[in-house]
Amino acid sequence: MHIELDRAALEAHIREVPDFPKPGVSFKDVTPLLLDHVAFSTVVDALVMHFGRGTVDKVVGIEARGFIFAAPVAYHFGAGFVPARKAGKLPGPSRSVTYDLEYGSATLEMHDDAISPGDRVLIVDDVLATGGTAAATATLVEQLGGEVVGLGFLIELGFLGGAARIEGYERVSLLTYD
Repeated sequence: MHIELDRAALEAHIREVPDFPKPGVSFKDVTPLLLDHVAFSTVVDALVMHFGRGTVDKVVGIEARGFIFAAPVAYHFGAGFVPARKAGKLPGPSRSVTYDLEYGSATLEMHDDAISPGDRVLIVDDVLATGGTAAATATLVEQLGGEVVGLGFLIELGFLGGAARIEGYERVSLLTYD
């Protein structure tokens, strides 16, 4: 499904922060978008419309900004919300996957009972960069018996090649920067 969005209107709510979190990085700050109820609801509605109501049982939000978008998407689907967290942040039994980053590695966790076998799962995050976190999240969902029906992002940094790491999954990125 193709979604018509006013790209300029959404981009007007994305703040560029040069040299954050380190020199040479141009950070895409989405907090101005969150402050505008029209822009925020446009993003949520676009993700829901793309994947279609009734097609999702659980929505996984990737820590931390992914939580912000995933929770209202889950609400609109009538689906459960599942947090994918950094290591050591979840109480109780959880499953983890460690993955490589550009400089080092990271670990992501999900509760053992968060996904039931056969659950149709949508993964949501604010930014698709190198794709490592998104791929690790998809691995966790599948290890728990879920079916990844898609991945949804507000922003894709195309020049980092993250889409290649999640090839084979349906994905939508509302704004892409090449």
